[in-house]
Amino acid sequence: MARKKNNPAARYAFIGLIVALIAGISTALIAIAKGMIALNMFPIQNTEPLNIAFNISWPLILVGLAAYAFMAPDAIRRFFSGRQARYGSNSLIMTAAFIGIVFVANYIAFNNPKSWDLTEDKSNTLAPETLRALATLPDKVTATAFYSTNLDKSTADDLLLKFKNNSNNKFDYKFVNPDSNPAAARQAGITGDGKILLEMNGRKEIASSASETELTRTLIRLISPQARVVYFLSGHGEADLQGGGQSKLSFSVASKTLQSKNYTVNSLNLLSNNKIPEDALAIIIAGPQKPLSADEVSLLKKYVDGGGSLVVMENPTPVTDFGDSPDPLAGYLVNDWGITLQNDIIFDLSSQQPLNATSTYGGKHPITENLSQNYSVVMPQARSLGVADPAPKDVTLTSLILTSENSWGETDLANLSTQVQYDKGVDILGPLNMAVAGENATTKGRVVIFGNSVFASDDLFDYLGNGNMFINSVDWAAEQEDLLNITPREPTQRMFLPIGNVQFIIIIILSIFVLPGAIIFLGISSWVARRRRG
Repeated sequence: MARKKNNPAARYAFIGLIVALIAGISTALIAIAKGMIALNMFPIQNTEPLNIAFNISWPLILVGLAAYAFMAPDAIRRFFSGRQARYGSNSLIMTAAFIGIVFVANYIAFNNPKSWDLTEDKSNTLAPETLRALATLPDKVTATAFYSTNLDKSTADDLLLKFKNNSNNKFDYKFVNPDSNPAAARQAGITGDGKILLEMNGRKEIASSASETELTRTLIRLISPQARVVYFLSGHGEADLQGGGQSKLSFSVASKTLQSKNYTVNSLNLLSNNKIPEDALAIIIAGPQKPLSADEVSLLKKYVDGGGSLVVMENPTPVTDFGDSPDPLAGYLVNDWGITLQNDIIFDLSSQQPLNATSTYGGKHPITENLSQNYSVVMPQARSLGVADPAPKDVTLTSLILTSENSWGETDLANLSTQVQYDKGVDILGPLNMAVAGENATTKGRVVIFGNSVFASDDLFDYLGNGNMFINSVDWAAEQEDLLNITPREPTQRMFLPIGNVQFIIIIILSIFVLPGAIIFLGISSWVARRRRG
């Protein structure tokens, strides 16, 4: 009692502890907030107020503790010399040892990453085909995933991390935002969002999506490069491949994008060569202004019957120099494939400009399965395509993209300068086919037909999904999507059985009141027992 009288400030010492406690809680909350902001969990740009608050709160912890020690030195002395000090020092040593063990274990795990798949269906394990491809990597592969802020990159990050962890340090990856770094996307030949560039020893391949099958196919193409040659037909006023020529349209961006995917792009004039090269994986007919001759179509037919592929993009006759001349290519497509190039122009009232037909995606097909539904294809002054039902023998036809129902194919091409409207029984009511793919099961020949070529020209190649649609069509026509077939695993579905109101109330009482209450009761009981023992 005498000590307390000799030190009247001791009665106010608890204020210092309260200040230190409040400052400690504030410091912890501010540190958590700063950590969440650093992890981009909250889009806060100005963190200066938090920094100021942090710089004020943590010194207050020291001030509060110092004030308590100054006003109650006897309590501090008893704390460091009594039984609590001995117990506290032991706890401190054990805590420090635990933190040290956790730190060392995490350091070892970080530098030697391993993973274990404990799921029943092994849904987190890469397919054997993928593991074999990673095991045969001759050199280091770097993956650059081009993801804008509009796309969630978590799935891609998880998949690329699995590739990295199973590659024996021969696979690494990074993410690039094509919106903030368009030069890098252009240099890599990337069109659209969600593409992944793989590089090894100067060679490049582009995966169109973050799926295991697509990424492994791309990896195999990178490991085993082969000649991939496609030809653009010339001699009929088609679009220029280099740019700057006399043609109104240029396909230079499309050509460079194909080259960035390790295609060799050449021109082919059948009028002078009269022969299709043996290395041609696909022939692209991009907006001819004059019709092909019967002899040229005969060569193309023989080529496709032998397993070749065509990508045909024919514009409506009013924007060409066809006039009333016959079109042998159109006749071939009807007779052999059941695809009709309609003699019309699409008017789409769902588009801001009716002559700019805007697509929706049609049937399921490799060309469109990796295209985002958010990116439409826009075709200015397009013609519609008719599809035979039933298709010719052994032929499978798939409508790739269509117009909306609020559209029609205008057949009165002589009066387009006047106000046009849908004429029932004369015009073709939408939805209309804008692109159709066909495959012959017997000959293995393939065709992709578009009612427009402008969509893939330099001016519109990067607009929405136009470039993706063209490149995917060439990939499929050139049979570059069939290098690998990984059977996807069907995940085992797990779910809780539905519970009633009574069970729900019991769970709430047990989890919120009973279990925490029991812990608190045991703690208080232990404290009272120790107090009674002195």
